[in-house]
Amino acid sequence: MRKTKAILRAQGIKKVFKTNENSDFLVLDHIDLSLNNGEIVALLGKSGSGKSTLLRILSGLSDPTHGTVYWDNQPISGPIKGMSMVFQNFALLPWLTVLQNVMLGLDSEPLTEQERLTRALKAIDDVGMDGFESAYPRELSGGMCQRVGLARALVIQPRVILMDEPFSSLDILTAENLRADLMDMWRKKEKALEAILLVTHNIEEAALLADRILIFSSNPGQVASEIKVDITGLRDESNPEFRMVVDKIYQHMSQTQQIQKKKGAFKKATPINHRLPSSSVSEVLGILEALETNSVNETIELATFGEEHGLDADDLFAIMEVMEILEFAHIRKGKIKLTSEGVSFSNANIQMQKKIFATQLLTHVELAMYIVKKINKAQNKIIEKDDIFKKLETYFSEDVAEEIFLTIIEWGRYAEVFAYDADLEQLTLEDVG
Repeated sequence: MRKTKAILRAQGIKKVFKTNENSDFLVLDHIDLSLNNGEIVALLGKSGSGKSTLLRILSGLSDPTHGTVYWDNQPISGPIKGMSMVFQNFALLPWLTVLQNVMLGLDSEPLTEQERLTRALKAIDDVGMDGFESAYPRELSGGMCQRVGLARALVIQPRVILMDEPFSSLDILTAENLRADLMDMWRKKEKALEAILLVTHNIEEAALLADRILIFSSNPGQVASEIKVDITGLRDESNPEFRMVVDKIYQHMSQTQQIQKKKGAFKKATPINHRLPSSSVSEVLGILEALETNSVNETIELATFGEEHGLDADDLFAIMEVMEILEFAHIRKGKIKLTSEGVSFSNANIQMQKKIFATQLLTHVELAMYIVKKINKAQNKIIEKDDIFKKLETYFSEDVAEEIFLTIIEWGRYAEVFAYDADLEQLTLEDVG
């Protein structure tokens, strides 16, 4: 049995980015975590919460604004020898063959050409890609490309592998197959590999692979809670212990969402500096229809609901956050319950739904109120996109500001609260053309 020595440790990590308006955008705050010898740790949270940023800091590819990362109890100051990464998008060079892509990982190693070749061929064989050495990435499926990415990570014989959502862009069967192969390699313990840190937004994936699960909150990114996974027997749907872990994760994530709402200190309206989830109106409508409830007293298990409707945690919790923001539902301890407004909305006809949505939007979303107020104050009742965009950029990066802008535009259009002309980049209170 392996020792539980901390190989990688982060202490007091904070990361701040400057927005275009030179304001501070806090991405990560007060993060403490450790990765111990002999364990797989999953970092589970929503997309855009800063998980990938944290991974870059832990790998030494990016510096924290505050805090320190330790490798074998020594502070790091750059990329770490003995650590490799596997990316979501494969990151293979298209002009190189499979063998050349894998050998690329050994460029900084003091090895002879023959030693590099031997190592690369062994890594390719280990991931089941023997026979494809001369193939180019364009000739491979997504799953095969990810196997090459894994071989490139393994070829340096790392002690630690950081994996950034490595299975999220693959189809379900391919992802399951790759996860199984990864666990086979891990259990054999034939390599120098001592620990794996896996970033994911897939709850079942975290429960399948990890010894510990760190629940990551957002706005800013923080480790909100930890779940230790101790499952006897197979980790699959047939094992009641596995189901209990999955349910526990849903409970922790819903509690994290509630804590974030309280920390934001907004009871009535979500402030402009809160990052709105980029869920569409159609997704919210679909969830409300799927809930099929006529009672404010009826509660539904999130885990069961998500699985029945094929929703991963990222999509599910983003939509649930919208429903909480608009006061259509409340989430407590892994269960969802519609409010009276949510029940009224789900039972209303299309026009009445729009009216209810508009009321909730202008009552509970400060950005929508701000836009309407700006339009009303404008002499010709027209404002430019830039008027709103500059406001968002005082709190967010350009990419995030654009995402939030597009989201609020869709919500406002659906509710017929304001209209937006994408060609002129102008907002008005009603559609004039």
